[in-house]
Amino acid sequence: MQQVTKWAFRNKTAMSLFIVIILLSGTVSYFRLPMEFLPEADNPQVTVITFGQGIDAESMTETVTEPIEQVVSSIAGKSSVLSTTGEGYSQITLNFDSKKDMKEAKEEVDSALTQVQLPEGVGKPMTSQLNTSMIPVGQVSVTFDDGLTKQNVELAKQEFTALFEGEEGLSQASLMGENASYISIDVDEQKLQENQIPLQSVMGVLQGQNLSMTAGSSTMDGEESTINVTDNLQSLEVLENLPLAAQSPEASSLRLKDVATVERVKQEDTIARVNGKEALAFVIFKESNASEVDAGNQVEATVEKINEDFKGAEATTLFTTGDMVKSSVNSMVREVGLGALFATLVILLFLRRTKPTLITAISIPLSLALTLFLLWLSGVTLNILTLGGVAVAVGRLVDDSIVVVENIFRRSQNKQLTKEIVLDATKEVSRAITSSTLITVAVFLPMGLVNGSLKAFLLPFGLTVSYSLLASLLVAIAVVPIMSQAMLKNTTLPPHHKPERYLRVLKWSLNHKFVPILTAVVVLIGSVALYITMPKAATSASDASLVQVETEFESDTPKETILDRLKDIESSLMDIEGSDYLITQYGSSEEEARFGSVSDPNKVIYTIIMKEDGDAEAYIEQVNELKKKEKDVQITAFVSSMFGGSANSSITYDIVGNDSKQLIETSNTLMNQIEEVDGVKKVSSNQDQTSPVYTVEVDAAKANTQQTAMQIRSFLEAQPIGMVEVDGQKLPVVLNAKKNPESFSELKELPIATAQGLVPLSEVATIVEEEKPSTILHKNGDLYVRISAEVDAEKLSVIARSIDEKIKGVDLPDGVDISVGGASQQQASDFQDLGLTMLASILIVFLIMVITFKTIRAPLAILITLPLASIGAVLGLLIARVPADPTALIGALMLIGIVVTNAIVLIDRVKQNEETMIIRDAIIEACGTRLRPVLMTAIATICAMLPLLFGHSEAGSLVSKSLAVVVIGGLAGATVLTLVIVPVFYELLHFKKSKRQRQEQVMVEHKIAN
Repeated sequence: MQQVTKWAFRNKTAMSLFIVIILLSGTVSYFRLPMEFLPEADNPQVTVITFGQGIDAESMTETVTEPIEQVVSSIAGKSSVLSTTGEGYSQITLNFDSKKDMKEAKEEVDSALTQVQLPEGVGKPMTSQLNTSMIPVGQVSVTFDDGLTKQNVELAKQEFTALFEGEEGLSQASLMGENASYISIDVDEQKLQENQIPLQSVMGVLQGQNLSMTAGSSTMDGEESTINVTDNLQSLEVLENLPLAAQSPEASSLRLKDVATVERVKQEDTIARVNGKEALAFVIFKESNASEVDAGNQVEATVEKINEDFKGAEATTLFTTGDMVKSSVNSMVREVGLGALFATLVILLFLRRTKPTLITAISIPLSLALTLFLLWLSGVTLNILTLGGVAVAVGRLVDDSIVVVENIFRRSQNKQLTKEIVLDATKEVSRAITSSTLITVAVFLPMGLVNGSLKAFLLPFGLTVSYSLLASLLVAIAVVPIMSQAMLKNTTLPPHHKPERYLRVLKWSLNHKFVPILTAVVVLIGSVALYITMPKAATSASDASLVQVETEFESDTPKETILDRLKDIESSLMDIEGSDYLITQYGSSEEEARFGSVSDPNKVIYTIIMKEDGDAEAYIEQVNELKKKEKDVQITAFVSSMFGGSANSSITYDIVGNDSKQLIETSNTLMNQIEEVDGVKKVSSNQDQTSPVYTVEVDAAKANTQQTAMQIRSFLEAQPIGMVEVDGQKLPVVLNAKKNPESFSELKELPIATAQGLVPLSEVATIVEEEKPSTILHKNGDLYVRISAEVDAEKLSVIARSIDEKIKGVDLPDGVDISVGGASQQQASDFQDLGLTMLASILIVFLIMVITFKTIRAPLAILITLPLASIGAVLGLLIARVPADPTALIGALMLIGIVVTNAIVLIDRVKQNEETMIIRDAIIEACGTRLRPVLMTAIATICAMLPLLFGHSEAGSLVSKSLAVVVIGGLAGATVLTLVIVPVFYELLHFKKSKRQRQEQVMVEHKIAN
């Protein structure tokens, strides 16, 4: 490193130009770096969704879910296969190991699905594999003064979609809330009976119609001609006048309109409403290389254009991620700026001179500029993780420069500052600052070497910190010495006074080693015990600007009732203060299925976007009061996130077996046990809902089973019977028999066509009534029930232990297994992974120090700072009343690299002194000399972390209050103890040599005195 400093002095002009270039490159890079909320990362999951309108859960399981489960079972790399099957839908989720290439996984799933033969009436399976790049950049609602008429829907589909997709940086605009039209043939049962016309005759009314085909060719008028045959079925009037097949030669001629009503209607499979008005919703996606901020601006500009150019239409931007990114960037920039200011004030406080303070402070913008330039070269985007890395590193950026400037400052007191003094002062500390910086980099950089999707999150963070630290080292050894010679040559510096009080304490401790060491051991054991008993919390992905309310009706609730209650509850939610937008969603669509989402037909979801000053917790309390008024519906409210998920405080227990009755009984027993545990807010099961199921056992001698099933289905469900083109648009034609039995007796009286004529269903079949789950759930092919316990996130580990004790006391039936998951399992996995990473980091740190000092004793003395840091970290968590979560462990990981810096600076001086002094004198001189830079670097780093301690942590960020508490507490405790314990421990490692040296010195002094 000395060569770098000498080169800089030989090329001062080039260095000046280098500084200007770096500042300009950093500024340009900041504006060129794409801004996004999160880096691109795959979700290790593939979802397969299949719709089958009108097919019950059991039939969907047998004909759709199980065949798909079988063909995907051979795909390698999956960790589990979960399926949920309900009436009309099947959802299968394949979870994969983090090492699996998810694009390859999706291709393998798509390939496997080609082997599945699905029954008639079931749609094509839709697969989805999500990653963070598929997060929408914005959502826009569109309402019309005259409602969602056909013309308005077409206007939105054609004109508005083209406007959004035509903007630079926007790739796709998906329209939600559109319900397609269809032709409904509503049969009058009484007229059918009067005319003795079976329902099958009406079902075949379109057979052979709506065709365009070639009949052949013929030579006409001497020319070869083609004869095409088509029809005029292009209006409702033509459809109404279609003739029905006569049942006998004597029967009168009848047309469709004589026994049925034909009309064009709009489906209500999905409903989207915004602030109580029927609405369409555009979900906007950006191009992969586009900046989220620019894409968000394009969305807002397009919304303004729609409102200006299309009267009667009102477009509203519900959210854009660009606004979130701008808010995050501004927040982090503010915290980085405050951190840099606090660090600079600390330097000024210690040195009491403006010029050396400015020299040190210049390392911050220079290091940040070089970091931004390196991030741009590496193709890393500016997101909350890279910004978090900058916020974490800003206090450490001045450490190297502080040590260099302070040493130059001290060496030049009472002397004329010369180039040689600057070079010698820099050389004296270059080994210490280089090794400490490389050690910190060695801690952070391996964070990006993990496998799978986690790498996408940790690598930008690790790279940012590593780049900034290496940049600060380069500035400290190349820029700071040159600026020091230029700015301090005519500056009078105050004398350096020895810290006599500290040295008295140190000498006493060196003479009574057992006292400080025993004290440190006792405090360490106490802090470890406190950590073990301390509640461990889960990280939260919640954003206080969003609340989600889910309403779940009984599975046998009629659709009409749900739609009526939907508006009543919506109105009540709108009356609660604090909300900006209320989005109501009901039903499932193919558009949502593309993103792996499917909703139960008895569930309504309300998404509330809060005002900037809105209180999300107060809103949830009001919703909880609303529960007491609403009957026959379960209402759940929770803080959510724009990026999916709620606060991660749910513990799940999967009960797996082959007997559904055993599973439900076991789940009920476990739920009763879990409800008794303190801290459990709510216990629910994915098998809470049951509905009556009627099994029709057909007598094969009296009727055909398949034909009977088709006839019953035609009575119960609207049946598609063909397609017609009306007003230039192809529409499905649906036959609605309007024979929906409202009681068991009416079901038995359904008329069934047999060889003997029309007879009641009860004459050809036996009907059995059973109560069965409304959804069928599989885990790796076996039946399972999942119990979810919502708990206090800050006491997750304590509550999880209490629940485990309760569950251990429950006797499980043979063939039934139980496994824990959710936040508890995720927490254990996170803590284990971070613990292994910390162990690896300690080994790397030790190796670098052994290489640096070429001995094993000095590194051992330096490593004693790590357990000392844990004391301060645990006490910090207790004092701040902040629970330990995975981000706190990331803070502990950071401490490994940060706290050893001061010990290295101290021990490096000791090793230099040992060349001319005995160990005891070397320690005392080094501690007196290095006290000021040690305190300056520690306090500067602590002050730089204060904005993170009192600031707002962004959703998805690794930087949180708990991380700041651990770093501040750990560094404060380690610094105080390092100044005493490390010197004592170092001399203890050289006890015999130090004792012999002191004895020899006493003998020499005695001889001289005599």
